[in-house]
Amino acid sequence: MKSLSKESILGLVTLGVIILMSMIAPGFLDLGNIYNMMFQLPEFGLLTLGMMVIIITGGIDLSITYVAALSGVIMAIMISSGVFLPFAILVGVLVALACGSLNGFIVSKIGVSPILVTLGTMVLFEGVILSITKGTSISGFPAAYNLIGNGYIGGVVPLSIIIFAAFAILTAVLLNKTEWGRQVYMLGSNPVATLFSGVNNSRVLMKVYLYGALLAAVAAIIMTSRYNSAKVDLGSSYLLQSVAAAVLGGTEIQGGYGKVIGTIYAVIIFQVLSNGLNLLGVDSSLVTVIMGAILIFVLTLNFATHTFRNKKQVAGQA
Repeated sequence: MKSLSKESILGLVTLGVIILMSMIAPGFLDLGNIYNMMFQLPEFGLLTLGMMVIIITGGIDLSITYVAALSGVIMAIMISSGVFLPFAILVGVLVALACGSLNGFIVSKIGVSPILVTLGTMVLFEGVILSITKGTSISGFPAAYNLIGNGYIGGVVPLSIIIFAAFAILTAVLLNKTEWGRQVYMLGSNPVATLFSGVNNSRVLMKVYLYGALLAAVAAIIMTSRYNSAKVDLGSSYLLQSVAAAVLGGTEIQGGYGKVIGTIYAVIIFQVLSNGLNLLGVDSSLVTVIMGAILIFVLTLNFATHTFRNKKQVAGQA
């Protein structure tokens, strides 16, 4: 009998968590609460997808939420000043891509460790935002912009969910159906072998960090639209959660493996858990502790599984 994949097991866990919360959390299945979760999920999901793609290469991007925040602040300034809406959004996306290219250049061309690079750029981007905003929030957007994060398609499905679904499908296609996607997995599995097979590792890495920045920019558009404001900590709470969700979704922290569907399941699990615990009256600080514990547990389990698999392969070759 064929064993279930990691993603199939995670799908069953997702279903179980939803059933559990619907039974113990008061008002969990209320229409208003369901829509609340549907509006929160896309921004978290987009940042997690961006993190997942980068982790597949064996890297990490600790600056991803600040890329989103800087992009959002620039867009917010331009939109609140009356700049043509599509142009303001385009500039915001270009700012995010510039941030991604900086990360990608230092990681791929200079060869500095991704965790060190993105830790540095995280502080850099935060400083730039603070110098621009002086620590205040920027608000006052037109109704057309607010529809992106708060509007519905057909009066039923949130527009932001449609945007997230489109980028989830795009990410899956890019990873599974394109040469670049195959190279991303190869690079994460064995960068030396990938290099000797004729793949330009630097170019692959640069595109990975650019794509992560693009998803951060889209998340920024949704967040600024939904909150009707932008500030330095825009989306900052999603940083460690995005790492945890990517790893919980089956992405190997050492690189080489990761699936979009598993990441989506993990995002749903985190969203449902967070929402359900809030409905149960659990203190928000304790919710953060629980999320941190989940991250530590998943990373430990992931590492133990990886170590066991390597030992098994070595024993099989002996």
